[in-house]
Amino acid sequence: MRFDLPTVADLHDAALAARLQHKIDQKTKPLGSLGRLETLALQLGLILGSEAPELRAPQMLVCAGDHGLAARGVSAFPSDVTWQMVENFLAGGACVSVLARQHGIALTVADCGVRHDFAPRPGLVDAKVGPGTADALSGPAMTAEQCALALSNGVRIVKDLPGNALLLGEMGIGNTSAASLLLARLGGLDIADCTGAGTGLDTAAVARKTEVLREVLLKHPQAQAPLDVLAVFGGFEIATLAGAVLQAAAERRVIVVDGFIASSAVLVATRLNAHQAPAVLQRCVFAHRSGERGHALMLAQLQAQPLLDLGLRLGEGSGAALAWPLLVSACTVLREMASFESAGVSEKNA
Repeated sequence: MRFDLPTVADLHDAALAARLQHKIDQKTKPLGSLGRLETLALQLGLILGSEAPELRAPQMLVCAGDHGLAARGVSAFPSDVTWQMVENFLAGGACVSVLARQHGIALTVADCGVRHDFAPRPGLVDAKVGPGTADALSGPAMTAEQCALALSNGVRIVKDLPGNALLLGEMGIGNTSAASLLLARLGGLDIADCTGAGTGLDTAAVARKTEVLREVLLKHPQAQAPLDVLAVFGGFEIATLAGAVLQAAAERRVIVVDGFIASSAVLVATRLNAHQAPAVLQRCVFAHRSGERGHALMLAQLQAQPLLDLGLRLGEGSGAALAWPLLVSACTVLREMASFESAGVSEKNA
């Protein structure tokens, strides 16, 4: 099976950008006084191609999958937590479930490769490639065919979702290890700088995790091309999210990126489609800088400026949901805030 990359067009529109900036500057406020909210409003206007952008039917996509490498003790929690948390998402009890409900964001959970059989129900998408990836220390985490299927599943899922905004979430015990491996190989970084506590490892356990990941990297020196790197080191949920990112970008949706693992999917998406990477990133709003050690390095690779820095490291899409009201506010200010002229307010003296 092959994966055909969706085409992502450059959003550059100098005329629209000038009109948006003029509109922002003419609001009843000192020039630039809304800081990052103004930058965000400009970005959202350009993504949605409108001087009065409106976010419609936002969709939170939480992709879940298990990792064979988890058997090496790289996580503080057992693999069963993956499927148990999927049930928690669907029952409405997880953090992302609560936040999505609070902010009117529709929640879809995709089983991309959980080692468990779920009963069909609303809100659950069957995108299972297999019962968890293979142990990357023994061989590639995915075959080329599995990797292509997971990417294609991400495209399919997004095509079936309404709205013009996609928020990224994930669940998978061991997936901080996969994200660290992807960052190290794609970014040319030392694995020690990319590896953190994940679900709550202590200092000694982080050191052991780092050595396991170093062994994994040494075992696969041939994996250098982005698609090979994803297959060898990634996870079914990360590959599915990468496909979702590319399709959402092709459809000109606003993409709200959560933490370390979601950012790794964006990193993969930009490397898979390197000549269109700037166009993909034009659609991405990075919700926050997480407390996971490698996330700042990941954001630097993506030249991303996150909206929040709250020390979060939960994942699930929780940071994306927390940042969502800022996007709504940016659009609302652009649409509804009065200008100096319409309000009859005097402008700054020349």
